[in-house]
Order: sequence, then C-alpha cells, then structure tokens
Amino acid sequence: MTHAINPLDGRYFEKTRALSPFFSEQALMKYRVMMEAEYFIALSLSGKVVLRKFTPDEIKKVRNLYEKFDDASYEEIKKGEAVTNHDVKAVEYFLKERLSKTSLTDSIEWLHFAITSEDTNNIAYALILSDSLGKVIIPSILEIKSELDNLAKKYKDLPMLARTHGQPASPTTFGKEMKVFSERLEKYSNILKNIRIDTKLNGATGNFNAHNAAYPNIDWPEFSAKFIESFNKNRKQKLALNLFTTQIECHDSYINIFDTLKHINTILIGLNQDMWRYISDGWVGQKTKAGEVGSSTMPHKINPIDFENSEGNLGLANALFEFYARKLPISRLQRDLSDSTVERSFGTAFGHTYLAYVSLLKGLSKINVNEIKIKEDLMMHPEVVTEAIQTILRREGIKMPYEQLKELSRGKEITLSDIHKFINTLDVSDKIKKELLKITPENYTGLASKLASK
Repeated sequence: MTHAINPLDGRYFEKTRALSPFFSEQALMKYRVMMEAEYFIALSLSGKVVLRKFTPDEIKKVRNLYEKFDDASYEEIKKGEAVTNHDVKAVEYFLKERLSKTSLTDSIEWLHFAITSEDTNNIAYALILSDSLGKVIIPSILEIKSELDNLAKKYKDLPMLARTHGQPASPTTFGKEMKVFSERLEKYSNILKNIRIDTKLNGATGNFNAHNAAYPNIDWPEFSAKFIESFNKNRKQKLALNLFTTQIECHDSYINIFDTLKHINTILIGLNQDMWRYISDGWVGQKTKAGEVGSSTMPHKINPIDFENSEGNLGLANALFEFYARKLPISRLQRDLSDSTVERSFGTAFGHTYLAYVSLLKGLSKINVNEIKIKEDLMMHPEVVTEAIQTILRREGIKMPYEQLKELSRGKEITLSDIHKFINTLDVSDKIKKELLKITPENYTGLASKLASK
C-alpha cells in the first residue's frame, strides 16, 4: 500500500479495511458472481422454463462460486476482462468455465439469460450498499450514539454556560447538549435503515423484451419481484424491485441513502466543531498517551486532532454525496455509461465517512469533562439569570421588567451581588424576592436534566 494514490488505501487502510469486503474491485466481482449465480438458480427452481431443476448438490456448487470467491477467482475474471474488454461478460465466462467442469455443463447457456449487464450491476451494487450499511456504517453511527448517550446520562446534571451567537446565554447541562446530538442521530439512522434500495431485472431497455420473446406466458415482473425479495432474508437494509426503468435503474433510492448519510455527517460535523470549542475553552480535556506528541515544536500541546480529522473526512465524503445526487439520477435517453465510473467511487465516499466515524469515536474515548472549569466559567456570567428574573416579574405584573434588567446588565460586567441588590430594590413581596434570590447560574437550567435523561 506504500504506492497507493488514495489515502484510504494507503495511510488509512488499517482504519477503513472493514469496508474492503464491499467496495474493492474484487468485492464488486464477487457480488456480480453472486447475482448471476442466484439468478441461474432461480431460473432452475422456477419450473417455468425448460432449464432443468438443479439438485441440492448442484446448487451448492453454484453458490460456492461466490461463497468461496478468492484471489484466484478474481484474477481469472480480470484475465477474461482483458480479452473481452467487458467486466460483466468476463463474469459470465468465468461462471461458464467453472461450471463446464461439473454436472451443470448442459445448462451453462442459461447463465445471464435474457438480461443485460446493468441487471447484474445494479443488483450487485444494491447488495454492496445493503451489506456495507447494515454491517459497518449504521452500527458505527449507533456506536457514536451510544457514546453520546453515556455522556448525556453521566453529565445530565452538570450545569454549563450556553452560548448563542457566541455570547453567554441561559445555562444548559453538558449532558443535555450531548443528548441533542444523540437524538438527531437516532432520528436519521432510523430513516436510513428504512430506505429500500431499488433494483431492476427487466432487460436491455426495461421492458422484458428478451424474456417475453422467449417465454411470453410467464409473468416476468412477478418472477423478478420474487427474485429480488429472495435477497431480503436476514438482510437489514432491504432491496425492492423497480418495474419502471430504462436500461438502468434510475438510482433515486441511492440518492435517498446518500442524502441521509450526508445529513448524518453534517450533524456530526456540528458535534466535532462543538467538541473542538469545548476543548479550546478547557471545559473538556484529552487523555494523554505515552510517547505521543501534539506539536513538532510546542511540547505542551494536546491537539483535538481526532475531531479535526473527523470533520475533514465528513466534509470530503459529503462533497462526493452531493455530486452523486447531481449526477446519478440523469442518464441520456435509455442509457449512457457515465454512471459506471462514478459508482466505482462509492467506496471512497463510504471510506471517508467511516474513517470520520472511527476518528470521532477515538476522540470521544479520550475526553475528560472538566466539571470544575465548566462551573467556574458559568459562575463568571451571573447575568444569564436576568432572563429568569424578568420573566417572573412579568408574571407578577411588574411594569417593564425586561427593560429594567436590560439597563442593569446589557454590555456590562456585573456580579451576583449586583443582581441581588437590584432584587432588593424591587417593589414586590418578600416571598417573591426570596424566589428571585434563590436563582443562580448553577440552578437555572430548566428541564435540561430531565431532557438529558429521556
């Protein structure tokens, strides 16, 4: 990997290798073999064509071609592609060559029966997206959510100065702010899980032309629907059949996935930036590790590099997802091939996404929340309780309470003592004064603790 151009295959390969079984060139060939093999078996078991019914042992032999797909299998296909200059035809010839040496030699012309290469490709990519989401990407999102939930629970009662427009604002709790991100991830991960990936199995221009010419009495849309549904057993991210296509499936469901991932990634960019600021303010510290340095010249540094790495990779992934949304739904007339090379880059977008998740999780594992510093900084801004005071005074019918508190506090440095002196000058009952005097920046957190606990 020392000569890799893409950092995902070089510098970061050990962190992103979990996606290699789905997005490598070898993986794509394996998924194509899987689709062709299962289609071959489905035709045999349908009982609707003259292709004989395969024995259980023969079916096992066919499935072994993708279940035991290895480097030698891949190299054989690539050699075939070098001759044919067509990667899917090379897959077909690979299957024919392997099965010609078995009892299935009499049936091999039924491989790739009546379908076009895009039937093979779109189902292969659907399976790739389904497996990578279900086995790697969504579990990683949920792992981040779990870490945030732990922080929300642990620090639900830790009062913290909020900032709106970068200025001191009504206090919150550290736990509640973590819960905000957790709940957003919950919402959009559920949306992501429920997106069905559309597929096609309807021939060269989407009309079952060849299928219908050979067997006009077969309900081919029904056959296709059952075939696609057969992939959904034990599959978290489901596939669906799109009957209305040209030569290619229109990729709209891909865009739903990419847009949702982009939204999740944007949420996490916000989390990275907030955590960066908490670290900058000293509210969150980072655990040290023996031997590590933070700067080549400044020995004291512990930089928030994991959150910065995550932010950068999320932005890069989102740039690709945005491009996919502009490019993939468009194809000239019934087909052009410009989507093919773009689809091969899916692993790059997913790779930068996953790398960002890994970096974010690493960053979260290294933080220490500095409760003392958070409380000290909160108490330096007693003016944040003026909202509570003017609101209670409104309740009591006091004239222009907002304006009175504005005159006391806006643009000024005041102390809690100054606020107490103001309260004692008010024309209200002693009971109300006691109520107001009890309000401090530490206890003025509303329902933040309860919200963080939900």
